[in-house]
Amino acid sequence: MQLLAVLITAFMVLTGYLWFTFVSPFGYQAPDDLAKIGSSSTHRVFVYGTLRKPWVRWLVTGRAGESEPALLPGHRKQDLDVKPAPGNMAEGEVIEVSADELQRLDRYERLGVRYERIRLKLHDGSEAWVYRLMETVSLLAEPLPEQP
Repeated sequence: MQLLAVLITAFMVLTGYLWFTFVSPFGYQAPDDLAKIGSSSTHRVFVYGTLRKPWVRWLVTGRAGESEPALLPGHRKQDLDVKPAPGNMAEGEVIEVSADELQRLDRYERLGVRYERIRLKLHDGSEAWVYRLMETVSLLAEPLPEQP
């Protein structure tokens, strides 16, 4: 009986966390200066981390969707970010999302708080949105130099 109570509690905590993170109106407010997204258009997004997993896309946007392999020239993947790196290619995938799904991705990536969304040219010449760590967050994530 205690095991059942623990399992139900764990399930409820997990469900609450997922709701709060991906769906709720609490915990994240989009920046005021964010450009408006056209509601009738679709958007290509280059994903290189957790969003490459269909089940994560399903949790975030409500559908897994299709993806295609893509390369981002002049960048390299570093942990949860892509950094400019001339001569390198960051491997990832491109997904196509609606305006509502793009807003859900913005929430997931904490646009304006943790990540910025910029348009970059992919190896095939097409453009896509790319989420990159904001400079202040990136600086906090870098290890401190060793002291002599």
